Amino acid sequence: MFKDIPVDVSPMYEGERIRSANMFIELGGPKSSGAELIQVAEDVEDGSLEVVGPELSEMSEGEIYPFGIFIQIQGEKLEKELEGVIERRVHELCNHVKGFMHLNQRDQIWCRVSKEAVEAGFKLEHLGKALSILLKEEFPIIEKIAVSLFTEKSEVEAFIETARAAYDVRDTRAMELSDEDVDVFYGCVMCQSFAPSHVCVVTPDRTALCGAINWFDCRAAAKMDPEGPIFEVTKGKVLDAEKGEYSDVNAMVSDRSQGMVDRVYLHSVFEHPHTSCGCFEAVAFYVPELDGIGIVDRDFRGETPLGIPFSAMAGQCSGGKQIEGFTGLSMGYMRSPKFLRADGNYKRVIWMPKEIKNSLTDFIPNDLIEKIPTEEDAGSIKEIRKFLKEHEHPVIERFQQAKEEVEELETVEEVSDEGRVVGAPAAQVAYAPELSMAAGGGVKIILKNAKIYAEKVIIKKK
Repeated sequence: MFKDIPVDVSPMYEGERIRSANMFIELGGPKSSGAELIQVAEDVEDGSLEVVGPELSEMSEGEIYPFGIFIQIQGEKLEKELEGVIERRVHELCNHVKGFMHLNQRDQIWCRVSKEAVEAGFKLEHLGKALSILLKEEFPIIEKIAVSLFTEKSEVEAFIETARAAYDVRDTRAMELSDEDVDVFYGCVMCQSFAPSHVCVVTPDRTALCGAINWFDCRAAAKMDPEGPIFEVTKGKVLDAEKGEYSDVNAMVSDRSQGMVDRVYLHSVFEHPHTSCGCFEAVAFYVPELDGIGIVDRDFRGETPLGIPFSAMAGQCSGGKQIEGFTGLSMGYMRSPKFLRADGNYKRVIWMPKEIKNSLTDFIPNDLIEKIPTEEDAGSIKEIRKFLKEHEHPVIERFQQAKEEVEELETVEEVSDEGRVVGAPAAQVAYAPELSMAAGGGVKIILKNAKIYAEKVIIKKK
């Protein structure tokens, strides 16, 4: 089947990582541009394959090039609503090719080709041929397929605009429904080769973290392939409507994560936030000093208010981990009326990059638009606090209330032999991925991913 391709093609290579030391070239990614798009079309020339721009043999080792993957498909049973589902499988199928690594989705794709693959004679036309074969094998309803791969900068830029217009059409349709309008949600485990304990829960109000799959896409995928990686999930009993917790969703997540996660809140970053894979478009993170939530996307190059860039933050919460105070997000979810509803929605957001803010102007309440700072307004915690106070952001009320509660506690004037006081103004008491503390009465306190600040800590013995 793949006899004309000089490298192996098999699911066994899915999850292969190509590090910089073993990389011949990089395609797309954070330092360049790229996109992928699948569209149902008519009069498709079956087997058509073209590379528009330099082939691998014409590229210089160590360089980064723009990249576009455009696939047209035709079939009697193909429907437009299947485009996003089939498109999402490009990620998985590209990774079946030994020596080719594909990450992310839509206009965020990031690919690498290994030195060994190029030495073996691998070309981009071989990638196109592999995708043609694998997609037909994976989806028998595809009768004809044509693949175009772009590496010429001007061609890639034009293609990205076309792709984004198609994404917008899909996303607009998805916003017509809400969680209460449907009886079932959907689960997706497509990313488990990279994040073994991650299970994506897709609802009308919460698109997949990758941003590439919405509720309609999932419905079409589950009907087409009931045993596939996207499947129907009954909601079950509503345990907490505000946080977005459902009994059957919890049971499904526990089963599909091999017991690693047993509860999930769909609309909160606290206690039991949704797990994160690695393909998410953005991350929501808690800023304890201000009791607010920041948002950063993978296109942002600077440091977040926590003092680390997106890449470091993504590394901390990806891989299917459930870390309180952090959760991956899609841009579509940030446009939902249920966006972090349990945490206060945009009333709790205290920082985001300007580019994200500009894309959300129709979804952030008008009275909050000017109250949320970007990297151009503030970068440090001190600068953000000043900005929030000057613009009377709602989170200041929460911060003030918490401060008053601390002051009430400080009315305890002395701690005798029954206890001791440890403290310093605004001192960082502890920060650790996991910190165990012994406590009286046989109680063990475990602080996971804790970053604790306190003006005074009072430990008293009853």
